[in-house]
Amino acid sequence: MMLDLLGGFGEKGRTSLAVSSGNDRILLDVGIKVGALGAEYYPALNGSIADIDALFVSHAHEDHVGALSWLLSRGYAGPIFMTAETRNEAPATLAGYADPEDFRQFPFPEDRIELFEPGDTLESGNFSIRTGRSGHVVGGVWFAVDDGESRVAYSADVVPDSNVFVMDTIPHCDLLVLDASYGADPVPGAARAQAISDWIAKHPQGCLLPTPLSGRSLELIAALPGPFAIHAGMRSSLEAQIGATAALLPGVSEFLRRRLQEAADWTDADPLPSMPLLADDGMGEAGPSSRLLPRASETGLPVLLTGHLPSGSPGDLLHKAGRADWVRMPTHPTLSGNIDIWERAGRPVALGHSCAVELLGGLKIHIPSLRTQYRTGQRITVPEARRR
Repeated sequence: MMLDLLGGFGEKGRTSLAVSSGNDRILLDVGIKVGALGAEYYPALNGSIADIDALFVSHAHEDHVGALSWLLSRGYAGPIFMTAETRNEAPATLAGYADPEDFRQFPFPEDRIELFEPGDTLESGNFSIRTGRSGHVVGGVWFAVDDGESRVAYSADVVPDSNVFVMDTIPHCDLLVLDASYGADPVPGAARAQAISDWIAKHPQGCLLPTPLSGRSLELIAALPGPFAIHAGMRSSLEAQIGATAALLPGVSEFLRRRLQEAADWTDADPLPSMPLLADDGMGEAGPSSRLLPRASETGLPVLLTGHLPSGSPGDLLHKAGRADWVRMPTHPTLSGNIDIWERAGRPVALGHSCAVELLGGLKIHIPSLRTQYRTGQRITVPEARRR
């Protein structure tokens, strides 16, 4: 089995991985890299598109599906596998992050989507592709690809210790591609959630919480200490996510439903509320938060950023200017979570995706089989990775 590292290795963004065995070749995710320009915005897919038999998408965040229109513009004509939740959310992601001309000519291909449920085992050629709930977003999955001789498990984005979502155990494998977004960050999610709750309590006059529409929004709602408002355009999506009870921990759906029912709806025409306001997206690149961040800066409304901030993004610039605070709400594995994933998978050879180079070394101290030398654009075989 051979892997082409097409994006997200030694960098954060444009997550994409091709897996080949014999004449079979599949693509796992096809993301974009926020803040990059030109070719670096897209996966490093420089070879033939025609030899890709199928595309499997883990979830609808921009760094995993944002290059779909670009892939279609380059001639990809095969099937596209994703869950129903990913299908429902992907068009909005493409509208915000795809090249406008690509998106106009190659909008979301509804008729080519092949749906599956988390937990299903899929087939493509000689590949068997097992799936499981990721703990990251409703409908999000990991993939474990088996060609009869070797198994590669690709975590995509996972959260093993979420306060909201369920993550299924990744099986034993020969090579594990870990979500290394946080490197060796040891602070657990519960401690970060408490820090966010404490920060909000110190700003009773109101504040802005930019957040991705899916995933982190529910984590934040669970952590909010009192009344809050949401941008009105988020409500239907949040209701659908909360209604997907199979993706949520026991009892969480009813708790979040009550919290959302109590939340105030806010629109762009309204005055800023005197309570926490959730608005998508988390970086200020698109959606209501792209309009609200400048407004907050002008009016002095406190801003709390809680996720990844690509260099040069509106959220990053506001934070660097001292006009926004930042407390990470973990929506990726912290150190203990990745160690547990690796141990449960049989302590295999591992790669880390979505992680800056300087953070991988710290993670390797705790996961000795982690191979830190691989970068986007490289090709490796599973036996080669095992030997090194």
